[in-house]
Amino acid sequence: MLAQIGQEVEDNDHRCYRFAMPPIRNLECSRCAEKISAEMPQTVCPKCTGALYVRYNLEGLRGAANRDEIARDAATGGWAGMWRYRAVLPEVEPVTLGEGWTPFLKSRRYPNVFVKEEGANPTGSFKARGLALAVTMAKHYGLKKLAVPSAGNAAGALAAYAAAAEIEAHIFMPKDVPFANYVEATMYGARVTLVNGLISDCGRMVAEQKEKEGWFDVSTLKEPFRIEGKKTMGYELVEQLGWEYPDAVFYPTGGGVGLIGMWKAFRELEELGWVSPGKKPKMIAVQSSGCAPVVRAFEEHQKVSRMWENAATFAAGLRVPKPYGDYLMLQILQESAGVAVALPDESILASLKDWARNEGIFLSPEGAASTAAYAHLLETGFLQAHDRVVLFNTGAGLKYTDVTAAAAGIQN
Repeated sequence: MLAQIGQEVEDNDHRCYRFAMPPIRNLECSRCAEKISAEMPQTVCPKCTGALYVRYNLEGLRGAANRDEIARDAATGGWAGMWRYRAVLPEVEPVTLGEGWTPFLKSRRYPNVFVKEEGANPTGSFKARGLALAVTMAKHYGLKKLAVPSAGNAAGALAAYAAAAEIEAHIFMPKDVPFANYVEATMYGARVTLVNGLISDCGRMVAEQKEKEGWFDVSTLKEPFRIEGKKTMGYELVEQLGWEYPDAVFYPTGGGVGLIGMWKAFRELEELGWVSPGKKPKMIAVQSSGCAPVVRAFEEHQKVSRMWENAATFAAGLRVPKPYGDYLMLQILQESAGVAVALPDESILASLKDWARNEGIFLSPEGAASTAAYAHLLETGFLQAHDRVVLFNTGAGLKYTDVTAAAAGIQN
């Protein structure tokens, strides 16, 4: 049972406040601001192909009192994971496997550094958040077949949530992804195609076949609800810091949905009055020097990136040669006074080893890109040791044992 905002209801013999999800006002193009109805499933803007944002009627949720009541209700009412923020998510019945509300680990060596451990999500990565919302909405709309190109972790997440929703999943991913990604997608019953190429080649294959096969494309930023799942990372880190912003957020950037989603969350938090006044965090986009289209575009002061030729890095999630949302990421970096940083794989691997041995955290290669970037920005003076920062580890290190072992020269 869903109540009106602030209405007291009985639920399983416990009296608590249940906050209804807000109605979606419309979808809005991130590029041209075209407004589109959310009554039917949508992909990208029909006028300019820009990515779509979900806009809500949030008036009844404004103010710290509502924020605190929602947080208390989440703690006592059995709202699992990211759905503690259902008050700022679409009004639908969730397809959930317990995603979100991941650990917020304080560094042993750096007193102002926190690691957001997204490897604790179902299927071992942050992709669970976006795909949980995308599949939830696909079920709501009655879609029967979903397709996605993936650099690895999105494959496992889509396969898992599609299985839970009884929806067909069709997955295309490079044949050299971490083996765990292929195994999990196959075990969940997805139709998996391994491609001799990059995620861009996989995306082209989905685009070429989707109309004939009747697939709905849930590629990065090709539908509006993966952003909504990923934005919960922004709500969480702010709540876990006592409803205050950090000074900087480090985000491993392949497709960049999390970076875009968190920035949307920060804007919503300010619209709602749920966050202490102050400057929003510097957003730090982190890539590998073997595939750094966003970094190159940022350094050249471009509004979009160029295709990165011969992309190569053991951090599979960063091997995205031309992200669809590059224009949004570059805009966010400018608005936040942030920066884009690329590190060589050797530095990423060294940081992975360092944090495993000295912090007890087995990072994913992408997460180790964040820790390496933090060390780099301390050295350059962009950040100071007193700055409070959040580093995202986007996946469980154990999912990458084959590629990490190969990079580290570990043999059985």
